[in-house]
Amino acid sequence: MSRKGNCWDNAPTESFFNSLKNERVHGTRYATRAEAEADLFQYIEVFYNRSRRHSTLGYLSPYDFERRHYQQQAETSVIPSP
Repeated sequence: MSRKGNCWDNAPTESFFNSLKNERVHGTRYATRAEAEADLFQYIEVFYNRSRRHSTLGYLSPYDFERRHYQQQAETSVIPSP
């Protein structure tokens, strides 16, 4: 695991929570815990993972990046002849 003082291990997690706080939670008041959970689920599963573009993925959404990856894999795979 990580050692004390190694800040790079937490960088992706800290980046995610920074985005979550700045784009969704900051200044929002939730009436109930269930409302907060539903809103966070919608942000993470619907927006963040499917449509939000990420600079580390070439400004593609994770969904589009993964789809492109598998498409390229399928195009480059060679089917052996019998």
